[in-house]
Amino acid sequence: MQTELAKDLLETETGQTADRILRSCVHCGFCLSTCPTYAVLGDELDSPRGRIYLIKSLLEGNPAGHSTHQHLDRCLTCLNCETTCPSGVEYGHLLDIGRTLAEQQIKRPPANRLARFIVRKSLTTPWLFNSLVALMPFLRHSKAVQLSIEEQALQQELISREDAIKNSVILLSGCVQPSLAPNINQATVRVLNKLGLNVIKSEQKNCCGAMDEHLCASDDALIKIKRNIDDWLPYLQQGCQAIISNTSGCGVMLKDYAHLLRNDEEYSDKARIISDASVDIAEFLAKQDLSAFTHYKNQRVTYHSPCTLQHGQKLPGLVEDTLRRLGYRVSLPKDAHLCCGSAGTYSILQPKLAKQLRANKIEQLEDTKPPIIVTANIGCLMHLQKATKTPVKHWIELL
Repeated sequence: MQTELAKDLLETETGQTADRILRSCVHCGFCLSTCPTYAVLGDELDSPRGRIYLIKSLLEGNPAGHSTHQHLDRCLTCLNCETTCPSGVEYGHLLDIGRTLAEQQIKRPPANRLARFIVRKSLTTPWLFNSLVALMPFLRHSKAVQLSIEEQALQQELISREDAIKNSVILLSGCVQPSLAPNINQATVRVLNKLGLNVIKSEQKNCCGAMDEHLCASDDALIKIKRNIDDWLPYLQQGCQAIISNTSGCGVMLKDYAHLLRNDEEYSDKARIISDASVDIAEFLAKQDLSAFTHYKNQRVTYHSPCTLQHGQKLPGLVEDTLRRLGYRVSLPKDAHLCCGSAGTYSILQPKLAKQLRANKIEQLEDTKPPIIVTANIGCLMHLQKATKTPVKHWIELL
């Protein structure tokens, strides 16, 4: 794609990155066929190619209106287009640049600005979010199952070993997961303990930064990111094996730390270490001996693969293969590559589109007549469960 970015912009790292990404796009349109919002709305400006044109126009200094916000906001950031693209266009990074630029140039209506601020702050401020869940307990999906005496003893033994740090992994607890579905983290700890690993759980304040970054609050995101790096790096330097996420959306963000801080003299090398050490729980277990677990022969489950795992982290098929290793019969819905409409805060800020995408996904999932639906992301889990009577769980709970 030919570009005409201003010379002063091209002298900045952001301008150079945007120019490189734009020039890699060859207008082929393959992305349109796999874009969920284009499939629903039929407007090319609600497709990756259309949004790329909008961002290009912004970068070239052309005037833009509120419709630019509308079309960029409607993007799910599912990154299905990146999986489809034959030219390797880094659409996600370009979208972040475009959204930030639009935020700077086009003033949102006051009500919209306030709504985005409230959503962002309430979800990433633990004391506030926990208070909301306490006032509205129907939001909670599950309660943590208490560890047995034997499991507590095993945990204590793993912690007290001389090589405890070298035999440890860090588990990212998440912003909302400890309150909404604490059993997911508890199940993850049990699985890792059974493999002989000590688990260091991060505090709830250790938000990965994704919500701030994707809602154009990059400065707040960087504060959280640098705090996480400072908290976790000493463990890795002492021999801790990995940073594990059981929320695929957070996992994408952790792996992007190196990109986000690539020009920070103090943190670029540290961020690279964190990104290199970050793995999804499925990615970690794929390399482990799982023979200690019961094999669930012929038990059937239907799996919904989050976009952040199959497209964001580029790990398609990993959870399915792990469940099959354990003896499960895994069914996949039609169009398994398409988004369910959760997409972080999308289901809150774009409810009409999110519900339509969810209805499509639920129809396809229930076509498999599943006894249970499993997924790998708390956002997908909560979003889907609201629209079906079939139990929806995180796949790690099966173990």
